[in-house]
Amino acid sequence: MIWSSEDLARDLVRRNSTGGLTLAQVTEAVSEAAAREQETRKELRSPSSREQEPFDWDPEELAERWAARHTEWLRIQALMQASGWDTYKPEQDVEGTLWAQEREERRAGFLARHAADREQAADGLRADIWLSARAGRLIRALAARTGLTPDQVVAQITENAVLSDDGTVTVSVPPFTPR
Repeated sequence: MIWSSEDLARDLVRRNSTGGLTLAQVTEAVSEAAAREQETRKELRSPSSREQEPFDWDPEELAERWAARHTEWLRIQALMQASGWDTYKPEQDVEGTLWAQEREERRAGFLARHAADREQAADGLRADIWLSARAGRLIRALAARTGLTPDQVVAQITENAVLSDDGTVTVSVPPFTPR
């Protein structure tokens, strides 16, 4: 995934703060994020969270996103109190501004790599797939362990797949070392 929950939270908070927010508004945002974080964590622990439709939010991911928003609003609240600011404006926030610049650089790098990949894969197949939460977590864990991106892991699994001799659709992947 190109953006972590923290990246998404910081971006959302910066966009919601462009006109400036008072300490009371930031405190209200902290409270709302704390309540939503608690709700999503509670939902994550409930047995019904395991029974989800194919396109529902992954409850674990939703809980992570609210936790990240809560953390970011707390950071801004602490910054305002320490700096004595009456109003929070993203351009005053040195840490947030540096982060936004780094995010834009990562975005530009991603887009450049994506363009190069598209050029290189003219004969290949590009597919967007939806995986179950369990399969997605497994692919992300393999990617983290090997230093690859999730799409590279899926591509290598596919390249190493062996179709059965009788023409059935059973696919197996013999052991291989990701590269």
